[in-house]
Amino acid sequence: MPISFEIVSTNESARAGVLHTDHGAVATPVFMPVGTQGAVKAATPHMLGEIGAGIILANTYHLVMRPGADVVSALGGLHRFMSWKGAILTDSGGFQVMSLADLRKVTSDGIAFRSHVDGALHLFTPESAIQDQATLGADIIMALDYCAAYPCERTEAERAVALTTQWAGRAAAVYGRRFEMEGYERVIFGIVQGSTHLDLRDRSRREILDLDFPGYAIGGLSVGEEQAATWEIVESVAGGLPADRPRYLMGMGTPVDLVNGVARGIDMFDCVMPTRNARNGTVFTRKGKLVLKNSVHTRAAGPLEEGCLCYTCRNFSRGYLRHLFNASEILGPVLATYHNLYYYCDLMREIRAAIELGEFCAWRVRFIEQYNSGAADDA
Repeated sequence: MPISFEIVSTNESARAGVLHTDHGAVATPVFMPVGTQGAVKAATPHMLGEIGAGIILANTYHLVMRPGADVVSALGGLHRFMSWKGAILTDSGGFQVMSLADLRKVTSDGIAFRSHVDGALHLFTPESAIQDQATLGADIIMALDYCAAYPCERTEAERAVALTTQWAGRAAAVYGRRFEMEGYERVIFGIVQGSTHLDLRDRSRREILDLDFPGYAIGGLSVGEEQAATWEIVESVAGGLPADRPRYLMGMGTPVDLVNGVARGIDMFDCVMPTRNARNGTVFTRKGKLVLKNSVHTRAAGPLEEGCLCYTCRNFSRGYLRHLFNASEILGPVLATYHNLYYYCDLMREIRAAIELGEFCAWRVRFIEQYNSGAADDA
């Protein structure tokens, strides 16, 4: 069936829905584990399937730089390349170009830059970004956008809006907003920019909406701005997006960020936080973060979190996990990653259940109070 989105239940602005793709139905709100270079770090596809991840994110910039979109295509496309049967969303690569590449230059044509891998000169255009993502084999493809640095002058934020709109129109003209290739449908999402200026965000939202994409993303946040500004922008933009299209908040965030984003009508999230923190020995629990290298866990016989049903918590003690990290054993990051990704996916399942029961608003208050209690390391 064509890629589509349906709302199953609402509780004030929070929405529970289903995103239908040719690689499976994805219950929303959803957290997408990040597989930057075609792999979710320290997690196998089998593990991702066990924890219930229905969709993952891969990064266009990194995959185009190495091994190349043509290589991925020759090896069967991202789904075969990664041995992942679920849906895949690819970002455009624009954010990574701005943050990683050397000697970048932004013009109306696109973004010229030298690769951080080998110094080779490249040009990402709105057209090449779509073609690369289609070649990689994503289900959901992001239009190339210009994410201005924070802080920036208003004139730079205005330029980001203008280029993002212009590039989105060119992106939509390549194959259309939705198209079939290699036997399954792909769709393009447009992105709203505008830094922390509400009027520019509104302008960007209206201009991107005029292009009638199957889904919309809010970009350029969680880049250093005050948290109050983040949520003011999210609430303003999300409230003006079509109710029948998925809404994606890019690059966020903490468990509390996910809950607060859902409260403002967001359906999709991604962030490297659960995997990155796990590799550094920090895990998430309902009572906040737990730092495994802390000495309090040396003789701890209990799991990372009482009541957690993940493989790690059902089989290993905090004391053992602390030992693995102190001994630099690879198994430590693997088991911590399993727990963190399970925690994030389970959190989204709990959020959906609360929405469907009409109890999300009260549940949210209880969750944030418990998470901010800071008692995880005392357990």
